Amino acid sequence: MDELLFQIRNCTHCQEHLPLGPRPILAAHPASKIVIIGQAPGTKVHQTGVPWDDPSGKQLRKWLNVTDEQFYNEKLFALIPMGFCYPGKGKSGDLPPRPECAPLWHRSLVEQMPNLKLTILIGQYAQSYYLKKAREKNLTETVRNYKNYLPNYFVLPHPSPRNRFWLSKNPWFEEDVLPDLRKRVLMNLD
Repeated sequence: MDELLFQIRNCTHCQEHLPLGPRPILAAHPASKIVIIGQAPGTKVHQTGVPWDDPSGKQLRKWLNVTDEQFYNEKLFALIPMGFCYPGKGKSGDLPPRPECAPLWHRSLVEQMPNLKLTILIGQYAQSYYLKKAREKNLTETVRNYKNYLPNYFVLPHPSPRNRFWLSKNPWFEEDVLPDLRKRVLMNLD
């Protein structure tokens, strides 16, 4: 695992597409029990080099009902984005994750974590890549039908503050999905 993490953290595969240059950001350990597969680091995470070190990460930790210490314990949580580097700014937020990263690195990472018990797919890019045609017509319906993907995957929307409207429009998420998520996270941290 150390050699693989070294290779990923020094990857320059798509550097010509990265406005801030390559800075692959992830966390993983052979003992990791839960893997969170998100989108790509934003500018704040690019600056700090700490996965989910932003308002989205704070919200995600609330959803999971875990402490910062638990979340950043690599023996508990592996934090793997679809794109390891900040992809740049688009018209309405950050650009999509670079498409090279997941096919290049994900399989090797997961193979080196034999204790994984739960895979959490955050947002449309992770869900599209891992669920392929099994996902619903849109993210809302995929998350609404999250039980269809268990026990292999637990699907979530992105915890970005920009999704406040989505959360207010879909109260079933906090009422039904989050309690089940918290129960499964707690069960898999033992």
